Amino acid sequence: MPKVKAYDHEPFEKTMRRFKKAVDKSDILKDLRQKEFHEKPSAVRKRKQAAAVKRAQKTEYENRLPNQDRKY
Repeated sequence: MPKVKAYDHEPFEKTMRRFKKAVDKSDILKDLRQKEFHEKPSAVRKRKQAAAVKRAQKTEYENRLPNQDRKY
């Protein structure tokens, strides 16, 4: 659970902004949205497999040498 200390002479809006950043950083809302509805185990596997493929493609793209595709 994220906690934010309110400092003296600090506007409420600034404290609230820091709290919202802390909540976003901790991924609480992301987990809450995922657990809001029941997801079938097959759908979970399919989603995780798609994410793994996407990560692999991204790493492959980042590790390619520049101009590797071009033929002169």
